[in-house]
Formats: sequence, structure tokens, C-alpha cells
Amino acid sequence: MIRSRQIDRPQLVLVVDDQEINRDALGVILEDSYEVICAENGEEALSLMNKHFADLSIVLLDLMMPVMDGYEVLKRVNEDERLKSIPVIVLTSEKSAELKALSLGAADFITKPFDVHEVIIARVRRIIELSEGRKLISAAETDALTSLYSSNFFYEYAGRIYRYHPEMKMDAIVLNVEQFHSINALNGREFGDEVLKKIAEAIREYLKDRNGIATRTNSDHFGIYCAHQDDYSDLLKSIQDKANSLSENVAIHIRMGVMPYREGIEPILMFDRARTACNSVRGNYQNPLMVYDEAMWAKELYDRRLLNDLSRAAEEKQFKVFYQPKYDIQCDPPRLVSAEALVRWDHPELGMISPGDFIPLFEGNGLINTVDDVVWKQAAEQCARWKQDYHFTLPISVNVSRADVYDLSLVDRLARLIKENGLDRNNIKLEVTESAYTDDSRRVLEVVDQLRERGFEIEMDDFGSGYSSLNMLSQMPIDVLKMDMKFVNNIEESDTDMRLVKMVLDIAKYLELTVVAEGVETKGQLDLLKQAGCKLVQGYYFSRPIPAEDFARLIEKEISIERN
Repeated sequence: MIRSRQIDRPQLVLVVDDQEINRDALGVILEDSYEVICAENGEEALSLMNKHFADLSIVLLDLMMPVMDGYEVLKRVNEDERLKSIPVIVLTSEKSAELKALSLGAADFITKPFDVHEVIIARVRRIIELSEGRKLISAAETDALTSLYSSNFFYEYAGRIYRYHPEMKMDAIVLNVEQFHSINALNGREFGDEVLKKIAEAIREYLKDRNGIATRTNSDHFGIYCAHQDDYSDLLKSIQDKANSLSENVAIHIRMGVMPYREGIEPILMFDRARTACNSVRGNYQNPLMVYDEAMWAKELYDRRLLNDLSRAAEEKQFKVFYQPKYDIQCDPPRLVSAEALVRWDHPELGMISPGDFIPLFEGNGLINTVDDVVWKQAAEQCARWKQDYHFTLPISVNVSRADVYDLSLVDRLARLIKENGLDRNNIKLEVTESAYTDDSRRVLEVVDQLRERGFEIEMDDFGSGYSSLNMLSQMPIDVLKMDMKFVNNIEESDTDMRLVKMVLDIAKYLELTVVAEGVETKGQLDLLKQAGCKLVQGYYFSRPIPAEDFARLIEKEISIERN
């Protein structure tokens, strides 16, 4: 018998909360130290606890949930001799709940909201350490569905290979199925299980004549630790072919990340890097295999640097807001009517950092709110300043990210910002991306309804880049549709693209929505959009995003035209 966890292996944490923003927040806090899986309610939590019993180190459990609340979960865990060995930390904002939860077997508490990340990590680590050694597994234990090693034993085995056979040059491989939850939803869980079995079968065949071990860590995640080779495209193809053999009508796409052998790097770190490589090709169906290399290592270091520097950047006002004008092209000449606020990072050592480098990074780590706060404040103050200096009111659009939508104080924060700067609600327009609507339409619709009731105008940004249906569009409480630049790029060369633009304009007209065409760069594009009836455009044809002091000259020019 061996202990279920060792320090050099990833420990599996189950986060149970009905609020996605809480699950995401804890995932961000814990993901660097632990492998995290999530459940939305108590019933799902019990299912996952039974499924991952051999590998689960701890459960973080919300008390107030639909379907089955946390108290019922604690009660059932306490009655199950197997599950009792898994420690549970309760997530609560109610002090009065602690005594009841303790009586039902809770090991500790984490208070909502989750403010001090280090405290959370310390409490999780302490409770896991206290429970180490209580749960033992057999060295032969395997995953029940695929018969591959359980992740617990797999990482123990890989660690021993590394320690006791340093002469063996081993690679770490991570496999994942694209949109596996959709495959389950559309084709049933039984079909999804067959997909996983086929992948495991292909892996076993591959390892039959090679030194190596494999695991299914959770859901559709697989790991392989095997003797080094230069090319894994044949392995990926064999796994893909096995999966495809199940059905000609179901699209199954496998992606793979490889961390090649490097002396002195332990398996746990190798699999972290293989996972990074695998995640980097998410959605890339043309090139689904990525080998971790020096460029990826440099990118990881760069991203870590940006994450570490975020707080100081906000304090030292390194984030600068640039403004890109929007023009009404149905006027002659076109008239400046509004602007979009776009953030830039003027880093004291790294120079001007592209928003493409830091915005997706901060969104993925749940930290984008810090940047949004800076942009909102600067935009509101600038709008008020132009209003005072020029007696010219120029509405400014600011982005509301997916993370902002889950902030219960969002409406009040924005209302307070408007009041403090002496603005009207229609002076600050709010852009919400199409993907936010499609990711969690219920929550977004609720928040957007509240904002519109308070007088804010809502713009759907990047329309056409996601997967919203026309039916969804008709139900979305929005005022402006911002047509993604992909629609505009080729309208001079492609009649098909131009017909798509006209279709979007017709739909918007039917729904009584204003359309803004993004990415307009040429007079030809401008003329075609004007003829098609598009009212507003923004893009490099008029101006790239520019600092406030440069934008002021556009305002002065506009005032001069109006006077003449």
C-alpha cells in the first residue's frame, strides 16, 4: 500500500458553488498549486466525490445551493464511510452557519467574498496535510471507465521513475477532447464514455511496445509519461482515428501538448508545461499538436511578469486610455458622434504593451476588473473634462467584461461614477461582447436589463465573432450592434461578404438597433457601408486609437465644422 498523495504530485480539489463567478475565482486562486474540478450543486458534488474518490484531496463546499444544499451534502458525506475521509472546507458568508456545519463534519471555513488569496491557499494546504495518510489506495488501482491508471497512482509512479531511473529520458504528454461537454450534451453520456474508452484503447496500443504509463486524470483529460521520441503526430493520428471510428456524424477533435525530456525537470512540472502546450492549441483544428519550447517558456515568464505587475501598474497609473472616434457617415461631411475607450499599458521597463498581450491574460485569471475600473474612471473624467472645456458632449463607450457582470455592485458602481463626474447616463455607453451573452445568457440578460432600467445604453461588441442565434439576438436587451471587423475586411472584393453586411443591417433595422461597423480602413469600404445604410463606423480610415490630448483636436475640428 502507498499513500494517496505526495508533495510532488498535483492534488485534486473539488469546488462546489452554484455561482460561476465563485467557481472561477477559486479556480484562479488554486490552479497554480492544485488540479481543480467544479460542481454547481450538491447532487453533482456527491457524484464527483464518488467518481474521483481515490484522487480527491479536499472539497470546498458552498452551503446555499439549488437542487441540494451544502448541509445535505455534509450529512450524506458523514453517513458514508468512504467519503468521510475526504476533508470538507465550507464556503460561507454567514457566521451563524459555522456551528451547524461543524456538527456535520466540516473541517474548516473560508469566508466570502474571497479577499486574501494566500489565506485560502494556506487553509487548503493545512487541511490536506492533516488528512494525508488517511486514504490509502492499491498500487494496482485504475480508472474504472478506461482501465488506465488513476491519476493518483500515475503521478506516484512517474515520480518514482524520475527518482529511481534517472537514465530514462521520459516525455510528458497531455491529451484533451475539444468541447467534450458539447459531445456529451448532444450525443448522450454513454457516447461520451465510448469516446474516452476509444482514446484509452489507442493509448494502450501505443504503449504496448514502449516504456510508458498513462492515466485519465479527470473527465476528458489524459496524461502519458513515456520514453522520449522526436515526433508524436502518429500517436495523435492513431487516437484521432480511433475516436472517429465511433461515428461518421459526430465531429470529435483531439488536441495534444508535449513536454519533451529535459534533465532535472520533475514530472509534475513537465505535465504542467505539457498542459500549457495543450491549452495553447484549443480550437486549432488545423494544428492540434503543440510541443512546449523555449518560446512558450518565455511567454509563460512574460505572462507571470504581467500578472505580478498588475497591482503596481494600477497604483502608478501606468494604464493609459486611448480613444477611437466613431463617425456618423450618413451626414456630409461625416460627423464625430462618440468614441470608444481603449486601454494601453505604458510599462516603465517593458514599454508600451499591446492590449492583446494583457487583456486576455487578465480575463483568464479573473483580474480584468482592476483594468476595467481604471478605464471607466479615466473615461468618465475625460468625458466630463471635454464637456466643460468645449461645451461639447461626446459619449464614450467602455467595455464591461464577463467578470464585471458577476459583480453584484456593478450597477451601483457605474451609477456612482456617472454622478461623481456630473454626467448623464447616456454619456457613458457600455460594451458587452457577444461571447459574454452566449457563455451565460441568463446572468448577462439580468444585469443588462438592470443597467438599461437605470438609463445606460448597451452595445453588443464583436457581433459575428461568436455563436449567438438570431433568436437570441431578438431577446437581447441592447441598443447598438457593433459589427465585427471580419464582416468589413473583404467587402470590396467579396460580394458574399457585402451581402452578409447588408443582412446584418437589415436585421438591425428590423430590431430597431443602431449598427456600428468596426475596422473601416478604406474609402471603398466607407462608400459601400454608406450606400448599404450603415449609420456609424470606426476604424483607421478616420483615426487609430489616440491619446486624449490628440483626440481633443478632432473635437475642435468638429466644433469648427458645426459653426461654419
